[in-house]
Amino acid sequence: MSPEKMVRMANQIATFFKTQPKADAPACVAEHIKDYWDPSMRAQLCDYVEAGGEGLDDVVVRAARLTC
Repeated sequence: MSPEKMVRMANQIATFFKTQPKADAPACVAEHIKDYWDPSMRAQLCDYVEAGGEGLDDVVVRAARLTC
């Protein structure tokens, strides 16, 4: 998947969970990624975050640290 598409998808997930009352957004994003993204997508996200995570919402970066 292109990095741009991955960033867009991950940021959309973060945007959704940031609107949920009393939700721990990073934990919810991490759980969603674990449940719905295949291993290659998760690995790509982890590598992208490790390389700086340009364009990723801070919630996604924090979520990636929980899943990588």
